[in-house]
Amino acid sequence: MNGSIGGLAAFWAGGDALIHTVAALLLAMSMASWFVILWKSAMLTSATRRVPRAIAAFWAAPVRREAPAAALAADPQGLAARLADVAGRLPTSSDGTGWQSYPDRVRRELRSALNAASRQLHAGHVLLASVGSTAPFVGLFGTVWGIYHALTTIAATQQVSIDKVAGPVGETLIMTAAGLAVAIPAVLAYNALGKRARALDAELEGYALDLQHLLTGATDPDRGNTPP
Repeated sequence: MNGSIGGLAAFWAGGDALIHTVAALLLAMSMASWFVILWKSAMLTSATRRVPRAIAAFWAAPVRREAPAAALAADPQGLAARLADVAGRLPTSSDGTGWQSYPDRVRRELRSALNAASRQLHAGHVLLASVGSTAPFVGLFGTVWGIYHALTTIAATQQVSIDKVAGPVGETLIMTAAGLAVAIPAVLAYNALGKRARALDAELEGYALDLQHLLTGATDPDRGNTPP
C-alpha cells in the first residue's frame, strides 16, 4: 500500500503541466459523471413510483377539472402532470372558432408536453455518454505523454537499465487505469439509466394517446371503440 502511494507521489512529482492537466480533467469528468449518476438515479427511482400513481390519480378524479390537480399532487416532478395540464386546458371538443384544426392542436399540445417530459427524463445522458467514450482516450493520451516524458528523462541521464525504465513507465500506466476507472461507471450508468428512462417514455406516450382519445373522441383502431 505504501509502495503504491509512493509510486503515485513519484509520478505526480515527476509529471509536467500536461500530465497534471490530464489528471485534473479526468477528476473533473469523474465528479461530473458521478453527480449525474446519483441525481438521475434518485430522480428516475422517484419517477418510476410517481408517474403511474399520477396517471391513476388523473383517471380516478371525480370530475375532469380536478384531474390535473390530482395528477400534479401525485407527481410533483411534473412528468405526467404536464400532459394532464393539457387535458385541463383544452376543451373536449372544438368550438368551431379559429383557424387551427382542433385535433391538430391537441396533438401539438400533447407532443410538446411529452417532449418536455422526455427531455427531463434523459437530461445528463449526453454527459455520461461523452465521458464513457472519451475518458479512456484521455487516460491513454496521458500515458503516452508520460512514457515519452519518462524515456526522455532517462535518456538525458544516460542511465538505461531495467529498473530505471520499468519504474517511470509503469507509473505512467496509472493514467490509462484512471481513464478506465472514469469511463466504466459512466457507460454502465448510461445503459441502466437509459433503459429506465425509455420505459417511462413508453408509459407517458401511452398516457398521451389516451388523453388524445379523450379530447378528440378518436377511435382506437386496436379496440374499435371510443374511450369513455
